[in-house]
This record gives sequence, C-alpha cells and structure tokens, in this order.
Amino acid sequence: MPATSLSDANTTMKHRFPLLLAGCLLALLPVMLLRDFTPSNELRYLSIADEALREGHLFTFTFQGEPYADKPPLYLWLVMLGRLLFGQHQMLYLALLALLPAMVILATMERWLRTVVERRNRMTAALMLMTSGLFLGLAVCVRMDMLMCMFITLALYSFWQLYTGTGSERLHRTLFALFTWLALFTKGPVGLLVPLLSATLFLLVERKPRLIARCCGWYTWGIIAGCSALWFLAVWLEGGSEYLNNLLFHQTIDRAVDAFHHKEPFWYYLVSYWYSLAPWSLLIAGIILTALVRRMRMTDLERLFLTVIVSTLVMLSLFSSKLAVYLAPTFPFFVYLAASLAQRMPPARWMKATVALPALIWCAALPAAVVLRQNADLAFLGNGWCLAATALLTAAGIAALTLLWREQTLRHAINTLAAGLLAALFVGGMALPRLNTLLGYGTMCRQAVELARTNGTTAYYSWEVRRPESMDAYLGAPVRAVTTDEVLAGEVTEGILMLAARKLEQDDAMQRFLAGKRLHPVGEYLLVEITPADTDTAEPAEAGSAEPTDTAPTGTDAAETADTAVRIATPAPTDRQ
Repeated sequence: MPATSLSDANTTMKHRFPLLLAGCLLALLPVMLLRDFTPSNELRYLSIADEALREGHLFTFTFQGEPYADKPPLYLWLVMLGRLLFGQHQMLYLALLALLPAMVILATMERWLRTVVERRNRMTAALMLMTSGLFLGLAVCVRMDMLMCMFITLALYSFWQLYTGTGSERLHRTLFALFTWLALFTKGPVGLLVPLLSATLFLLVERKPRLIARCCGWYTWGIIAGCSALWFLAVWLEGGSEYLNNLLFHQTIDRAVDAFHHKEPFWYYLVSYWYSLAPWSLLIAGIILTALVRRMRMTDLERLFLTVIVSTLVMLSLFSSKLAVYLAPTFPFFVYLAASLAQRMPPARWMKATVALPALIWCAALPAAVVLRQNADLAFLGNGWCLAATALLTAAGIAALTLLWREQTLRHAINTLAAGLLAALFVGGMALPRLNTLLGYGTMCRQAVELARTNGTTAYYSWEVRRPESMDAYLGAPVRAVTTDEVLAGEVTEGILMLAARKLEQDDAMQRFLAGKRLHPVGEYLLVEITPADTDTAEPAEAGSAEPTDTAPTGTDAAETADTAVRIATPAPTDRQ
C-alpha cells in the first residue's frame, strides 16, 4: 500500500480483476450453498415475504399479522421473486442478492480510481475491502444493506462524473437522482441522505456552491419526489393512512430522535469502526490520520471520499438508533481513500506493525482451535474442515510475516492474508452441514415437519427457543411460544414441542414433564411428541401429586428418569463435530 509497494508495471494486471471477483465468488460458494438461515433477521425477512405473498400485498407488509413498516419494499420484492421462481427460499439466490451488489461496488471503485491508484494497489484495496469483517459478512447475509450500499456508491460515482464533466450531463444527473432514490427505496432515509449530504458538503468544501443547483437541484429532487409520491400513494391505497404514517414518521423521525430499539451513545461508531473494518482498521485509520496530521495535500477525489466518511459518520452519530451495519456505506471510501493516500507516503514501521498484528492472529488460529475444541461449547472446532481452515489461516499468517521480514512491501503481505482468509472460508464452509444446528432452525424444523406429518398434527410449540416466531418460514404454520407453567397446565395439548436442550438442566419441572415421552435430539435442540394422552399426565405433575404414574414417576425413579431426559436432550461434544 505505501510508496515502496508500488510498481510501474501496469499492463500485466489487465485481466486480473475479473479473476479476483471470480475467486471471491468461489471462496464464498460453500457458505452460500450449505449454510442455514439465521433466526435473527434472515428468517424474519422470509416470513414477511411469505405473508405478503399469501395476502397479495406489494407495498404494505406484516409480520405475524402485525404491520411491518420498518423497511421499504424493494429488497422484500426480490425475496418474494425468489420464492415464486423456485417454489421455496433458496440460500444461494438470496446470498447472491448481497454478494453481487458487493462485486458491483468493487467494480465501481476499480473503474473510479483507475487513473488515480496504480493497478496493483487497486487489487490490494479490493482484497482489503472484500475481507473486511463486516463488509465480508454483509456480502453473504440475507439483508438489504449491501444492496443499499451499491446504490449509494453508484450515486456518488454518477455525481463525480457530473462534477468532472465526464460524459452526458443529463444522463449523470438522472442516474444520480435514480440511484439515490433506489437507495432510499431499499432501506430508507440513510440511502437518501448519504449521497445528497455528501455531494452538497463536498461542493461547499470546494467553494463551488453554484454547482449545488446543478447536481442536487430541482431536477434531482423532482425525480426523487416523483418516484416517492408514487410509492407513498401505493402504500396509502393498499394500507391506509395509519400504515403510511408509520412508514413516514414512526420509522424515520421517531427512530432518529428517540429510538425505540438499537439506542446507543454518540461515540458508538468510534468503537464499532475497529471491528467493522478489521483486520485492516488499524492500517486504514493510521494512513488517513497521518495524512490529516501532516496536512498532506489531497486531490479532489480524496477530499470527496473524506467528505463522505466524515459527513456520514457525524450524521449517523447524531441519530439515536445505531447499529454497526449502518456505517457500511462508508467502507469502500475508507479503504480506497487509504489506498490513494498511501501511494504518496514514505514507508514506515508502524505500517508494517498494523499488518503484522493480524498476521500474528492468523498464526495463532490453528493452535487456538486445537486448544479450544476441548471446551464443550466450542467442540465444533475439532471438525476436520474447521481444523483445515485454521491451518490455512496459520500458514497465511506465517507467510505474511515472512514477507514483511524479507521485503519492504506491504502489498504482498496484505494479499497473502486476504487470500488465506478467503481460502479458509472456502474450506471451513464445507463443515456447515454439520454445524447448521448451531446456526439456525432448518434441520430441526424439517424433522419437526416429518414428525407432525407422522402424527397427523399441524400444531407447533417452542420452549426457551430464541425468536421462534419466524419458524413458520420452514414449518408453513405458526409457532406458539410457551412457558413452563403453560406446559404443566396442559395448554400444550397435541403437536410437536421444540425446546432448547441445555435449558432443561435448570428446570426440574420440565424434566419431569418430559419423562417417558418420545424425544428426538437435533443438535442443540430437542423435539418432543405431544399427544392427548400426554396432556392428562401433566396435571398431576403441576399439582405436585405424590402418587406415581406410568409417565411421571416420583421420588428416586423420577430423578433418574429426569437425568436420562437431560442426557438425551443435551448432545455430546462429538455430536457437534
């Protein structure tokens, strides 16, 4: 990245960028093909899309029957389209909705800086961005954040074309407005504010306020307002004024001023930055701060990138609701600003140190996995694929440290660490079929459906399972979350009870209830077949009856049976490897 890593040879790199994109796609393919949906947000979006298809809604959404105005419709439309095309929710398709926008961002930045940053350094910058912690995670998650980031990047690129007078002015004015509105239509006000605020402040910094009218004037606002008016009209016609009010005010102004969730302090992003762009956050921050402290003369493009970073950071910090992913639109500008500035910096030991630190962490990956797999909660690290992945990380770390010791360049060491991480993801992804019970509910729900079909029931219950409401995306039926008191009171009359196995160790009453019932361990969870006959035996257990029954023994026999239930419910470490 710094001056000593540059090369005048440029022609040999002509066809390597498409290969880099192909390599990233290949590295992430096992993750996209083999992993389960996470219960936090991914299953929720699938459930919302299913409800919209059942109800025939396009602009107003519900989640478990309640209005869901949190997000605009564009991404949910794409999820619904996948369900219609494939008949079910396909992870590969949904993951590509994030990975392809990430690749568009990389390609846009590559084209944008081709006359500014030497080609080999652009390749390194692309690898840094792709392997930055949160950017990499968002590139394979079922979320709309990466799609919004793509539209924001494209909008600012169109603004730059307009500012520099490249190509058709009307075309770039139109594209700037459309991409900005599409960012809004993907995730909400941040998609609108980042391009417009960045462009306006940049023109003020450059002392060219007259250009604001040309770039962000009536033409731009007319397109944005016109498209938004059509959207809001459709929302009003489909969902009424109450839903529209929820969309326009409760989910925007209320969330920004006094958040009802994700409320964090003003300095939140000054902390989240370090892990969001890890393992390169130290190097990136060091380069940018060094340039500012030394008052290095920046180009117009570098000042634009810095304006995007600072204005977005300040704006998001002023909002009450904060999440690390909200800062994602700035990630490409952090990385490529550092890549551009580094070309004009002399080599420094602190730069090597910022790369050596993640290299040392890479080196420790395999020894750490060997030691930590002895812990029952981390026994999955003993899986052969996981050990092979950590071995690749360790090898990459050793190779990077060797390069830093022998050479004056950072580029080769950075490339080695990034390639090692991508290779480890490819190999580690092969372990996902055996680890999916730790990640999501797919395996458990598929077995629950089979048991329900065998028993002729469609009733599903959950006990101490996190966010069970979205399981309907797998089950095709609602799930009722029940407490121990409700179970013992006989409210679970017939169906399949899904519970968190480890929670049983802390609940003697549930252990007694499960004694004698048909139990099916599934990773960290337990499926219980509940029949009408089981309900009759629950009442004596609740009342504390001293008379033994066939299904609910008391005294020493009850304790022994409860212990057996816990052993069945809690999988041994080898079951999770």
